[in-house]
Amino acid sequence: MVVVLAGLFASLSGDTSLIFTAVILAGIFQIIFGVIGVGQYIRLVPYPVISGFMSGIGAIIIILQIGRLLGHEPPSGTIGALTYLPTAMADINFSTLALGLGTLIIAYKWPPQLGKFVPGALAALIIGTLVSLFLSVPVLGDIPTGLPSLHLPVFDQSNAWLILKAAFILAVLGAIDSLLTSLVADNMTRTRHDSRKELIGQGIGNTFAGLIGGIAGAGATMRTVVNIRSGGMYNISGMVHALVLLAIVLGLSPLAAQIPHAVLAGILVKVGLDIIDWSYAKRAHKGPRWDFALMIMVLSLTVFVDLITAVGVGVVLAALAYVKQIAQLQIEELKKIPDSLDDPKDNELLASLKDKVSIFSFGGPLSFGAAADLGHHVRESVKPGSMTILDFSRVPLIDVSAAMAVDTVTSDALAAGRQLIICGANAEVNKVLEGVNEAHPGIPNFDTLHDALLYAEKQVAGTESKNRVFKPQRSRKVTSR
Repeated sequence: MVVVLAGLFASLSGDTSLIFTAVILAGIFQIIFGVIGVGQYIRLVPYPVISGFMSGIGAIIIILQIGRLLGHEPPSGTIGALTYLPTAMADINFSTLALGLGTLIIAYKWPPQLGKFVPGALAALIIGTLVSLFLSVPVLGDIPTGLPSLHLPVFDQSNAWLILKAAFILAVLGAIDSLLTSLVADNMTRTRHDSRKELIGQGIGNTFAGLIGGIAGAGATMRTVVNIRSGGMYNISGMVHALVLLAIVLGLSPLAAQIPHAVLAGILVKVGLDIIDWSYAKRAHKGPRWDFALMIMVLSLTVFVDLITAVGVGVVLAALAYVKQIAQLQIEELKKIPDSLDDPKDNELLASLKDKVSIFSFGGPLSFGAAADLGHHVRESVKPGSMTILDFSRVPLIDVSAAMAVDTVTSDALAAGRQLIICGANAEVNKVLEGVNEAHPGIPNFDTLHDALLYAEKQVAGTESKNRVFKPQRSRKVTSR
């Protein structure tokens, strides 16, 4: 989101009033997203993607704090922090390192009995800060204070499209970021968030942020995890977080300025280690290899590219892998031309038709994944010269790609002089098939497989009666003895 705002700032020649207008519009877009229920689709993110996302964030936190533990302020960004490590290792501040490691140990070893009253992370922060008074270590330093001024939105027709586009991108990125953070929180707390409330609340917040000169914000995964790990399980923890920040802005910044970087680094290293999904990593070798590879890929993209790209790529690849698996199952089911049926009457009809009918029974939703191979397998498996029955009894829905494949099967059957019969399709499937297969009107379509077999029996009987040749019987010549 910062990158989008920076690009907008450059495009608008530094006109902050237009930037704040974009932030206000982004908030309005997010409110609309919440009202129309866009957030429900974010819940479809698969677990390996969430696991890689969480572990990647944990790795980022740890990488960014290593330099501070060694007494240095590394460049921003994961790659910058990694490339700076050799420089930091060559000049270690052992006081800072000892303070950071001590803070980390306190945070880990703080007694659970005391943790009910003072969380381990807070105790480590207080103790580490007090110890630092006797050491020469880097501290946070001055923190800006004061309240912002009001910024009313400005509408400039010459830059309207640029502002709208930036506002929409900010809204989408913020929504994705916040809802992914909510998924991480759900996984940690075993709860379920309300995506509508999340987006509407965030939209209201961003709208007011723009009005007072703030930049667009979103759910902060790292701070959310720190909050949960510190025992903040209810809404009041978020309110306290906001009130503490307000107090710092209004006058407590001199106290916060004395907190050492090493103490915060020690606490954040613990947070990073806690975020990494060790549970899945230990069991990953027992599950599908593809899921583990997907988790590693999302983790790597999270660390070395960005969070949104990692999740986007992970979701797309997971969806494609799922579609491929379902398509393979559908095609395997399609290959099985039944020799017998469950219903005794249908079984009797099928036995009487013998090799004159080929039945192809589809199982489950038919989608674009199976469309590519559907026509090929029908052509390969159909009995020569037989009628073709396509049974859609177990198909709840079908997309255009699969319907086009059925149209190809129809064309092939008619070109080969075979009759094609459709049966078992529900109203939704029939609607799609009829809309796509307009070039082949009049294809027999029955409600059940039994009706389709009865029709096929009549057609076969009619064909046989037409083709039958009647030969007169020779009369026997009677001779007298």
